[in-house]
Amino acid sequence: MNDTDPTTQSSAFARVLDSLLRPLVRALIAQGVTAPALYVRLKRLYVEVAEESFQIGGERQTDSRISMLTGVHRRDVREFRGADMASRTEAREKVTSLASVIGRWLADPKTSDAAGNPKPLPRSGSDPFSFESLVRLVSTDIRPKTVLDELERQGMVEVADGAVHLKTDAFIGPNNLDQKTHFFAENVGDHISAAVENLLAEEDPPFLERAVFYNRLTPASVDDLQAQAERLGTDVLIELNKMAHDRQAQDVSAEDGIERFRFGVFFYKEAEPPIDGGGKKADDAED
Repeated sequence: MNDTDPTTQSSAFARVLDSLLRPLVRALIAQGVTAPALYVRLKRLYVEVAEESFQIGGERQTDSRISMLTGVHRRDVREFRGADMASRTEAREKVTSLASVIGRWLADPKTSDAAGNPKPLPRSGSDPFSFESLVRLVSTDIRPKTVLDELERQGMVEVADGAVHLKTDAFIGPNNLDQKTHFFAENVGDHISAAVENLLAEEDPPFLERAVFYNRLTPASVDDLQAQAERLGTDVLIELNKMAHDRQAQDVSAEDGIERFRFGVFFYKEAEPPIDGGGKKADDAED
């Protein structure tokens, strides 16, 4: 049990918020989301999270208790709790069709080679492993031509000699703003969720959440490290994608097949301020 004084603990955690929120605020300003608009959404999220995650004995919480937990006025709590959450839930759970098509293309041994490289696929025709067949395996609700047109528009595939070729840019991610926004929310949201669960765990952290970090490097060295990280990261993602594809086919009819996962890699670099006048060198570290 954590015996830290709650007031001291909350004050200490509040001091880390600048590091967490600064890049998010940069994105908010760039996307035209003002501070008052963010505050309204933040209050709603406080109410939602308090209702979902801080129940006592599984009983529905009162507006007064949620107001006490969150600091949100009871009038606002009533308004937020009465709102329709269905559309937001549906948006959170939706998996984009393009990502599913690419994921299956890279994972299925019929459409990729032993090294995980995607094979060129006939656009259509009687071939059971054509691009049209691949799309229909993912969903019968979308037209293969619609998917192909969008992948071409984003520069993720190339059609040549009647075959569809998946380009290496597909490993990097979509160029479409709606899809980039979707994956920004999903990827960063799950990363933060893993980090929060590890932070709140009283015993061993339940999730993988590690990083390697060094300073005092030249730009050329960091560029080399970034290129290597991209190569290794792509290899890991392709391998895990193939394994997950196989397990999904195995587990699809299992009664306990109810879980999802997300694994990701990232690389970030920036120039640090000069060392202090005394020539003190920051500690190099890795974790």
